Amino acid sequence: MQLKDSVAVITGGASGLGEATARLFHKEGASIGILDRPNSKGAEMAAELGPRAKFLASDVTEGPAVETALQQLVEAFGKINIAVNCAGVGTAGRVLTKKGEPHALDMFAMTIQINLIGTFNVLRLAATWMAKNQPNEAGERGVIINTASVAAYDGQIGQVAYSASKGGVVGMTLPVARDLAAFGIRCLTIAPGTFDTPMMSMVTDDFRKQLAAQIPFPSRLGSPAEYAALAAHIVSNAYLNGEVIRLDGALRMPPR
Repeated sequence: MQLKDSVAVITGGASGLGEATARLFHKEGASIGILDRPNSKGAEMAAELGPRAKFLASDVTEGPAVETALQQLVEAFGKINIAVNCAGVGTAGRVLTKKGEPHALDMFAMTIQINLIGTFNVLRLAATWMAKNQPNEAGERGVIINTASVAAYDGQIGQVAYSASKGGVVGMTLPVARDLAAFGIRCLTIAPGTFDTPMMSMVTDDFRKQLAAQIPFPSRLGSPAEYAALAAHIVSNAYLNGEVIRLDGALRMPPR
């Protein structure tokens, strides 16, 4: 599938990995829907990019809201070919605190709700529209790209909720690809390592250097542009399907 003349919805598209992906896809000729929270910079970004960009104010966990957002995207551009799920949260908390108090159940549930259920909510609704597309010469009707994390495999101390949510995204990749194969829809997941996203702006320079030193090569934080480039390649390579791709500079996270 080619990006040119395609229509893509990118969740979390107003910042970080999602923003980089939205901008690259738009540059390559796709029309894009920036699905993000109402208080994000999505409207400003869509206005900057012009008529092939539309801001879709929505919470990924809400079924009717996402249905409405995707309907708006189809009304604007006629179809949906690609969905990239970048919306997510990072939370921290041990199963037991140093005082022996249990992990807050509501925080665990919230992390699962946004990172896992939100991802599934968007992909199931986007797939409904993709299934209506005419297949291209390769038989493709759509491509879904989800975002997990290396924490799905080697989660650190305090990442139990985050790792569980991203492990769920990893675990559903192959079943989703198999479920949607009959419709000509591919599904893949990218599992980033430590990336230079807005969440990193909250840490000190010394801590950033410590994180970079853990990465074998290149020994630096990943760039959102590198995530976007991989997402673009996934769209264009029709034989990629049902796989989780680590994008981490050979990083294997230590316990802490």
